[in-house]
Amino acid sequence: MDRIRAAGSSRLTAGVAGAALMGLAVSVVGGYEGVRYKAYLPTPNDVPTICFGETRGVRMGDTATPAQCRDMLGQGLKDFAAAIEVCMVSPQTIPAKTYVASLSLAYNIGQTAFCRSTVLRNLNAGKWRDACDAFRAWNKQAGRVLQGLVNRREDERRLCLEGLQ
Repeated sequence: MDRIRAAGSSRLTAGVAGAALMGLAVSVVGGYEGVRYKAYLPTPNDVPTICFGETRGVRMGDTATPAQCRDMLGQGLKDFAAAIEVCMVSPQTIPAKTYVASLSLAYNIGQTAFCRSTVLRNLNAGKWRDACDAFRAWNKQAGRVLQGLVNRREDERRLCLEGLQ
């Protein structure tokens, strides 16, 4: 995973609204990632992963407790939120569910890929529907379409579009 370049606080850490967004983000990302307490490789040629999709500093053989996994997910989401907001023109204007869907995508593909993506370009241009549709492009690993990613991107896209209604 990319090294996270965070810029302090983010929309997820800003008061009551941030707490509500954090709750939604934990539910969404935790649900997609699932939890495993021993490091594993999610797919062939992937990187060691533990808990709710955490890859930073993980080595095969690592283990974690449920409490450690919850803490890792919360901190990881805060780190990713701050990191991707550095690339966003105006994160406060993005509808809440669209923001959470984007955070879920970034958590899965990494900060660098997200910040270079058509999803972000469309978000920054205020073309939110186009941004939601662009989620579908992120369904591959090592050039191969994976059904699990197809399913996740469709779910994230639906959440993204819900934010616009």
